[in-house]
Amino acid sequence: MAFAPPRPRTRRLTIIAQDPSIKVDGKILTTEVEIPAEDITPGPRGYRVHVIDYDTSTNKHYIPLEYEPLKDGVYPDPFKQTADRGEGEKLVADPRFHAQNVYAIVMRTLARFEFALGRRVAWGFSGHQIHVAPHAFADANAFYSEKDQALMFGYFMGRSGKTRKFTFSCLAHDVVAHETTHALVDGLRERYTDPSSPEQAGFHEGFSDVVALLSVFSLKKIVGMLLGGKDARNPNLIDPSAITYEKLKKSVLLGLAEEMGKEMSGVRGKRADALRRSVELKPLPPDDLGRYATTEEFMEPHRRGEILVAAMMNAFLQVWLKRIEKLKAGRLKGSKLDRELVTEEGANAADHLLTMSIRALDYAPPTDLQFCDFLSALITGDRELVPDDSKYGYRDILLKCFLNYGLAPPGKTDSDGAWTMVDDDRITYDRSHFESMMRDPDEVFRFVWENREPLRLYPEAYTKVISVRPCLRIGPDGFALRETVAEYIQMLTLRAEELEAFNINIPDGMSPSQEVTLYGGAALVFDEYGKLKFHINNRINHAARQTPRLKYLWEYGFFNRKAFSDNAFARLHLQRATNRSTDMTEEF
Repeated sequence: MAFAPPRPRTRRLTIIAQDPSIKVDGKILTTEVEIPAEDITPGPRGYRVHVIDYDTSTNKHYIPLEYEPLKDGVYPDPFKQTADRGEGEKLVADPRFHAQNVYAIVMRTLARFEFALGRRVAWGFSGHQIHVAPHAFADANAFYSEKDQALMFGYFMGRSGKTRKFTFSCLAHDVVAHETTHALVDGLRERYTDPSSPEQAGFHEGFSDVVALLSVFSLKKIVGMLLGGKDARNPNLIDPSAITYEKLKKSVLLGLAEEMGKEMSGVRGKRADALRRSVELKPLPPDDLGRYATTEEFMEPHRRGEILVAAMMNAFLQVWLKRIEKLKAGRLKGSKLDRELVTEEGANAADHLLTMSIRALDYAPPTDLQFCDFLSALITGDRELVPDDSKYGYRDILLKCFLNYGLAPPGKTDSDGAWTMVDDDRITYDRSHFESMMRDPDEVFRFVWENREPLRLYPEAYTKVISVRPCLRIGPDGFALRETVAEYIQMLTLRAEELEAFNINIPDGMSPSQEVTLYGGAALVFDEYGKLKFHINNRINHAARQTPRLKYLWEYGFFNRKAFSDNAFARLHLQRATNRSTDMTEEF
């Protein structure tokens, strides 16, 4: 009896590496990326992503491409030959390629999250497949909608340069990865879209930018081509003077959505070489570390998120340069470096930081997230898998970069900024069943309820375990770490006049009879034996956290529900300015 050969676990598909405006020798940069293998039906449509190419502005449905089945152990890439011939303009003109471009980048981003977290990752809605519309409408916009279970990408007529042409957001690698990250974070931390604080709103934006920017560096060939300092006699070498901190910071690699930024310069009267270049946000002087967190400019979510992006991307540059310095060891001063090795060091630094960033979500509190919480989550998750960080010092560099932007670890941390591990002999496991606790929210709730006093739960609040996720993490040295991550939330609705019992200040002008809801919750991280390692919580009755939260919500009109969808707070919190959806949207 003959046995069929094993089916491949990955397939390769052509995408545009950044966006059509990024060219080398006059040609649009394309590349092939690896994604999880599957038999794609027309759309493309797979087990997690369904591209539906319908344009609401023109009422037009584009006929999808039919993908060939597995042949000689390989899944054919229908656009590979066109890309190999350097005919990028043909790809830009073909809506069927646009559909493949978004499918491949969404699947690639999903796979990257699942690798970092060590488990399958669900979308933030009940279905298995997210719908993706590459030509959803004629507008300079793209957004994720939980209600529609979809990613929507717009297109618009640009006005920069001598000719007018359409700009497609679905062809910008950064934009597609950014919006996919919104959808994935919504599945991992569903309460992060709740009205809370400028930092929780800004986190969704900043974190999505970080994922989009760091993802580009895994395209090593493209990174090598876009680095400056090319030697005329040997293009495989690079001049060290081209890879300084300042020059790398201004590189096209660290700007988000270059084509969108340039074309919108003409459309909206802005001057920009990229949609956002957060890495250039200046660090704060020691005597003014609170300025970014308190000025009105940084109340807007995208702008607030740039603080997080600036800290992360400046840390990336420092790690990359540190790795390059090790390459220079033993060489003559000023001698040229191998371009491929420099690129490899950048890719390794970005990959490690991207893994740290995604994994940190499991070590972050499920409600009222602050950037300082995310910093401790970054450090904790990495310390668990990489105890010795002495070679490149990722964690020390991150800590210093966050401090430069006024972001210090919160109080419940060790000296290195990581969360303090649970060490409380009052916690009991006597009535908990280890096997069930790895997957059953009811079993985890029993553990939480049995230990409500040492966990400092507020007993009168509504309490619910909203997720239980077993994980298998693999470290750089191959070390496997098994954990179970659960999260619970608490909610308490009361009148404003009752806040005084919690030492929470009533916002100025709020009626004593105003109904107010307080939120709290925690992430629980159990080891492979079912013992609680970390209890990362925001207590519902923590006055120092609830007072500024309520003040912010009151000042920006959240409690005026009728006006909420139209006033400034809606734009500040989630940029719901398009009125196409009441879910997570963002206007470029």
